[in-house]
Amino acid sequence: MSSSSLFNDTTNIGFPYAELADKRTQEWPLVESPWNVATLLALYLLMVRYAPKWMARHKPLQLRVPLFLYNLTMALINAHICLEFFTASRALNYRFSCQPCREDYNPHEMRIAAAFWWFYITKVFEFADTAFFILRHKWSQLSFLHVYHHSTMFIMCWIVVKWLPTGSSYVPGMINSFVHIIMYSYYALSTLGPRIQPYLWWKRYLTALQLLQFTIGFFWGSHALYLNCGYTLWILYFGGFYMSSFLFLFGRFYIQSYQTSTRKPNEHNK
Repeated sequence: MSSSSLFNDTTNIGFPYAELADKRTQEWPLVESPWNVATLLALYLLMVRYAPKWMARHKPLQLRVPLFLYNLTMALINAHICLEFFTASRALNYRFSCQPCREDYNPHEMRIAAAFWWFYITKVFEFADTAFFILRHKWSQLSFLHVYHHSTMFIMCWIVVKWLPTGSSYVPGMINSFVHIIMYSYYALSTLGPRIQPYLWWKRYLTALQLLQFTIGFFWGSHALYLNCGYTLWILYFGGFYMSSFLFLFGRFYIQSYQTSTRKPNEHNK
């Protein structure tokens, strides 16, 4: 037994349902051991807790060029993920309504699994959103919604890439990556200075787009649950609850930001 296999076996001792994980993705970086997820999440939450106190003693940074490059890169990565989900699922004749899971080494199935891994890794990259807020003194953006969204999406994507990088999982992944193409494109354009601002009137519609995404996800999951086509049921139940929490939190954010005339709209990053 190799040292890496021994380490992974050791770190998975007592971890529930590890034997049911998709074997195709287990050797991929940051997938097999839950301690990778726990460590990264702990570091993120420590940054949220302590970095603002440290940065408050320093002047805010502008970071226009790094922000533009970061947001452009994230838009391009999400475009690749979305395209992979779409083209590979079409090649496999996946159904949109409900598609059973299958652990298959077909090249197109492996493309979908790889797209899920990249989707998961982008959630690690997205921790940089919070870091940019802190470095720029955007304290109002460090809301419960922001931290909840980033930390839980990271965990959720790990669960999917470890157990279910197949079947109907591609639908919410494809929709989410498409939304992120638009959002990160907006954020990249917003760094280009005041001359571009008159063309960014559609900022408020980003949150509306997210609400539409969560609404579609909720009803799609409910329909897939009704069809009972062989897709894993526990992820549909959990996903329905998860979408409901986002509908409530993002809906409240939208009302507070854009429906209350006495308050100035806050720019929210995802």
